Amino acid sequence: MSKITFSSKEIKTLQKNPNVQQVSEKSITYTEEFKSRFIDEYQAGKLPRQIFEENGFNAEVIGIKRIEQSAHRWKKAYEKNGLIGLTDSRKNASGRPLQRELTPSEVIERQKARIELLEGQVELLKKLETTERRLQEANENLHPNKAYQLIQETIEQNGFRGMTKYLCSLLEVSRSGYYSYLNASSVREAREKLDLEAKELILKAFNRRGYKKGARSIKMILENEYGIIFSRRKIRRIMRKYDIVCPHRKPNPYKKIAKATKEHQVVPNQLNRDFKQGIPGKVLLTDITYLPYNGNSMAYLSTVKDACTNEILAYHISDRITMDIATRTLHKLKNNKKVTLHEEAFIHSDQGSHYTSPRYQKLLEKYGLGQSMSRRGNCWDNAPQESFFGHMKDEVDYKTAKTLKELKSRIDHYMVYYNNYRYQWNLKKMTPIQYRNHLQAA
Repeated sequence: MSKITFSSKEIKTLQKNPNVQQVSEKSITYTEEFKSRFIDEYQAGKLPRQIFEENGFNAEVIGIKRIEQSAHRWKKAYEKNGLIGLTDSRKNASGRPLQRELTPSEVIERQKARIELLEGQVELLKKLETTERRLQEANENLHPNKAYQLIQETIEQNGFRGMTKYLCSLLEVSRSGYYSYLNASSVREAREKLDLEAKELILKAFNRRGYKKGARSIKMILENEYGIIFSRRKIRRIMRKYDIVCPHRKPNPYKKIAKATKEHQVVPNQLNRDFKQGIPGKVLLTDITYLPYNGNSMAYLSTVKDACTNEILAYHISDRITMDIATRTLHKLKNNKKVTLHEEAFIHSDQGSHYTSPRYQKLLEKYGLGQSMSRRGNCWDNAPQESFFGHMKDEVDYKTAKTLKELKSRIDHYMVYYNNYRYQWNLKKMTPIQYRNHLQAA
């Protein structure tokens, strides 16, 4: 045990941390969820101090020795007994010890009870782990109401009473919103009944005379032939909700090219290969690369890289190469609170349609970022970004990934490694983040 003691003020601060179960002047007890999360992140390559600080602990207050002792103890317990080894054994042993020796029958009964308790804990952890994976997989771009519905079904089906707060934090929704959702069940039922009635009317118009129709045609048929007035917005909402899809004409490719020529704009190359300007957060490089996996599947990776420090500031992986892959990368860049951009920051890219798009350029203007583009067909104008993709593809085994989720996990792990632990010769033998901190301190 560490010799560091906590003051009353420090005890109050620690008690507010959701990862702390109990704290006294000389000791601190952590929650089982934090221990489990610590093991996962430790095995992913993070240092004990980094894990503690990312979870709201002040390493100076707790003490490095206490952190190292806890890490050693939990690692040893996990290697010996898995997740069960992280369970606080003090919960199962209380009261004074017996002064007399136990009879053989009492020993057998106690061993049976202990085995049943351990088996119950294993089953509960398996059940919880499976549920966590299912919820996280289903949480991809989930509307809050759908998330609330998922939490309600999970609690009712698995009997996870008293875990509402944890499940809400897992899906990143508010607990008060979940309880409001439960209280509004009667309102939702009434709305669902009205939507089903509207669905039947819309389907009658949709299939009228054997041809499927869009929202405009449905609106006109309902008004002219049934005397029913629905707004186009309502018709589209019902069609989306119940997956009523009308056929779409394929766009004219020549018309699309002409439109792109008029609207898309190429901007000058203001970078001129002056990548190392000694100012972190000023010159930002971006591009998109292909990531084939599982034989015949394809994913796409968009990144924003700091040309000065080589740090990857933001990235996004998608199975579609639509405009969203570029705009979402920008959103992630602006929402990354660890990134401080220079007041004259600008993004340099090639002349791809994503970056010449008015939508992308308006977003750059909104975020106060300048723009620069390589000359047509000249990859050397964005060489550091191309170099990063080349090194990443050499080091990451992405082709054997079976699913998009598995591929994302491998890329996530590499990005943490690249920024924090991959030393680079041209950065004075530092990692990108170490070099950034070095420049800022200088």
